[in-house]
Amino acid sequence: MGEKLMSLEGLRVSFKIADKYFAAVDDVFLDIMKNETFAVVGESGCGKSAMALSILRLHDLNFTKIEGSIVFNGEDLAAMTEKELYKIRGEEVGMIFQDPLTSLNPLHRIGRQLEETMLYHRAMSASERRARALELLEDVGIPNPALTYESFPHELSGGMRQRIVIAIALSCEPALLIADEPTTALDVTIQAQILDLIRALKDKVQSSVMLITHDLGVVAEMADRVAVMYAGQIVELASVEEIFHNPLHPYTRSLLASMPSNAAGNRLSTIQGAVPTLMNLPREGCRFMHRIPWMDPSVHEEVPTLREVSEGHFVRCTCYKKFHFQEG
Repeated sequence: MGEKLMSLEGLRVSFKIADKYFAAVDDVFLDIMKNETFAVVGESGCGKSAMALSILRLHDLNFTKIEGSIVFNGEDLAAMTEKELYKIRGEEVGMIFQDPLTSLNPLHRIGRQLEETMLYHRAMSASERRARALELLEDVGIPNPALTYESFPHELSGGMRQRIVIAIALSCEPALLIADEPTTALDVTIQAQILDLIRALKDKVQSSVMLITHDLGVVAEMADRVAVMYAGQIVELASVEEIFHNPLHPYTRSLLASMPSNAAGNRLSTIQGAVPTLMNLPREGCRFMHRIPWMDPSVHEEVPTLREVSEGHFVRCTCYKKFHFQEG
C-alpha cells in the first residue's frame, strides 16, 4: 500500500460540558500513507473536524481531553510538550481551515501572514521570505502577487482568501496537509478551482492530504481512501472505489443513496432523524440503528468493532449483512 506517514490509534477526543466529558471522537484507528489523499466524510456533527484539530492539539485544553496516540513519522504527537509540537505545526503538518476570513488576521497584510511560518521555521533573510511569499502567491494562482502581498484580507474575494490560506499551509512544504472543509463557503466554480489547486500542489511537494468533507462528490474526485464517520466513530474504511461501488455499512449506503445523482426518478432518498448529540450517544449497539428502526435490534452487535471484512475494507458492526432499505 505504501509507506505509513501517520497513525491514529485509539484516538478519543472529549469535550467538557457541565463538568462532565463527552466523547466527540471515540476509538478511532486509521493510517495515512505517504503521498495519498485520505478523505474523512460524514454529516455535520459527526466528529470530523474535532478529530482533525486534535492532531495538532488546536482545541482549548481547558475544556478538551485527548486520549490515545497520534504517531506521525514515528513520533507520538499526543505525548509531545507544547514546545515540541510547536516545531511540527506549520513545518511538518499544515492546515487549511474551513473559513478563510476567520483564519486570516484582518489587521495584517497578506505578505506578513505568508512570511510568518517561514519566520519561525526557516533560516531565511527578509528578502528571501518576501521572494518565497511572492512565489507561493504565484503557485496558488493569484493574478497579481505583488499587489496581493500588500493587501489586507478584506480586500480579497473568498476564493482568493482560500488560496492565501492554502499558500500559508504549504509555505514550508509540510509532509501532511489537513484540509478541513476547504470549499464549504465557495461557489461551485471556485470550489473546482480550489480542489484542482490542492491536487496540483500536493503532487508538486509530494505531501499527503487529509481531506475533511461532507461532500461525496469531492470525495469521489479527490480521495484514494475514505473513512466514513458517524457519531464520533469510523463505521467504514476502504478505498474510494470500494466505498462507491461496494458500500457495506447501512450509514455509508444511506449517504450514497441520498446523493442527488443517485435519486430514483424525482424522489430523493433521505436519512431519518439526526446525528445524536454528545450527551445522548447510544451506550451500546450500532450508533446508527436508531435511524433504521425497521431493522431488528438483534442484528446489531452489542459492542460493535471495526473489523477487516476484505483486504483493506473495514466495517463496524455486522448489521451490514442484514441491511436493506425500507420499502416506500
